[in-house]
Amino acid sequence: MNQSVCFKKSPITHKENGEPRLVGFELEFTGLTLDQTLEVLQEVLGGEVEQTTAAERQLHVDSVGTFNIELDWDYLKRTAAKQEQEQQESEWIDRLSQAATLLVPMEVVCPPIPITDLDILDPMVTALRKAGTVGTEDSPIAAYGVHVNTEIPSMTAPMLFDYLRAFSLLQWWLVKDLEVDITRKISPYIDLYPQAYLEQLFSRSEITLDQLFVDYLQHNATRNRAMDLLPLLADIDNARVHRSVDDPKIKSRPAFHYRLPNCHIEKESWSLAVPWNNWQVVEQLANKPNALDDLSKAFMDSDRAIIGVNRTSWVEFIDQWLKDHALV
Repeated sequence: MNQSVCFKKSPITHKENGEPRLVGFELEFTGLTLDQTLEVLQEVLGGEVEQTTAAERQLHVDSVGTFNIELDWDYLKRTAAKQEQEQQESEWIDRLSQAATLLVPMEVVCPPIPITDLDILDPMVTALRKAGTVGTEDSPIAAYGVHVNTEIPSMTAPMLFDYLRAFSLLQWWLVKDLEVDITRKISPYIDLYPQAYLEQLFSRSEITLDQLFVDYLQHNATRNRAMDLLPLLADIDNARVHRSVDDPKIKSRPAFHYRLPNCHIEKESWSLAVPWNNWQVVEQLANKPNALDDLSKAFMDSDRAIIGVNRTSWVEFIDQWLKDHALV
């Protein structure tokens, strides 16, 4: 296990009701089949297999929750589920599943766990690495990554506004800090918020939930964002989100869907602490409202007609600001 990177503590560990905040990780990789991945997880975590199709496995661990292991291919998952439901012959779909392991990522979707207990996932990552998994750099087209789904402390307009501003002020810097792989940069899956949205967001001193919906859906009516807010907004008003974005893959949950980090599971120096600690810079800044006001003004003051804000200059400014305020 990598001992050099520890999970940083979030500034807010509990929700308004006193319960611990939860986070769920999704890891994309290749190198193992569905059954091999299940075997590794069961060996290190224990648990009982709950459900099996040609495209998915579920492992329930009493002390943690249910892990979903799946081939990230919608057609295969839908077909396998239908075949299972109708009790049809599965030989051809099993062969398709085996072939798909060469072309599409394997995905382990971890259950939500308290953000104070993240090190319980370290043995799983280490075991997968030793078994031969490889991540982002293995494929020039697959763009494997890690998704971090962290619960919001409270579902209020001011809280959402502060987290949105924090991420938006940092988004260019986060790409640089993570050294996001070129295959993922050019993919459509982790597009950043457009500058027109940033300007609209930073021009506001406060916001209502209704206006937050209007602004976000005007500029970001897609799941393909580095921080996809649609699941969280759907948890507030599912019908309103689906009226703007007709996508059945949007699943409501009270969490930020952070999709930016690479998955370097094959590297000894890598653990889930790497993407988590990168997200913690957003958490830290989101809890500094005065700094958010000052930085939002600085961004708007840097805006130039036609050319907008210079990305390189802003990243250099934010990097120095974070160092000066001991946030990195």
